[in-house]
Amino acid sequence: MDKLIKDIGEVFKDDEINTEDIRRILSNYKSNPLDWKKYAHFDAHKYTRNLVDEGNGKYNMLILCWGPGMASSIHDHTNSHCFVKVLDGSLTETLYDWPNEGEKDVPLNKKKESTYGVNEVTYMSDEIGLHRMENPSHSDGCVTLHLYIPAYDTCKIFDERTGRNSKSVVTFYTKYGQKVDYNGSKTGRVIPQSEIDSQVVRSPFSFV
Repeated sequence: MDKLIKDIGEVFKDDEINTEDIRRILSNYKSNPLDWKKYAHFDAHKYTRNLVDEGNGKYNMLILCWGPGMASSIHDHTNSHCFVKVLDGSLTETLYDWPNEGEKDVPLNKKKESTYGVNEVTYMSDEIGLHRMENPSHSDGCVTLHLYIPAYDTCKIFDERTGRNSKSVVTFYTKYGQKVDYNGSKTGRVIPQSEIDSQVVRSPFSFV
């Protein structure tokens, strides 16, 4: 994981970024649970977003953990580029068209559904449309690596039946392996190491 972080960081030293360079680096990395399991923390009730690297302010890298059957809302990416690499299990992505301006309460148009396995990489941006991500397994967890360029802290989530949207604040479950507490704080407080063992849930799934 350290080498992957370093290789990504090297690309972002330049002012102009070639997204194919990012895809190549992510594709070349072969998932090894020993690299990333310290960042992989699950919650019994929702998928989790775990910060791995804030980069140089131009991007951030996260590990997302999905329990059986867990899914995101349909959402945009606030004009950010999004790369996703599957580290464990499989992930289904459903693509939707943006709602047409001027139309109200019209269902979103579903245009494509794809399932990705370990070491596969996919790319998403607002130019492509909207998407929802889901762990299709009813028994196994899924772990994915996400790279957002640039990082964002809010996005829009959409109702599939009506196309209506609302603003959603995105948060981190852990930062660098440490649980984050958002009570009374917009940015979150990292919980001291002494409290980690009782508050962070280690994965019950296959990579442990």
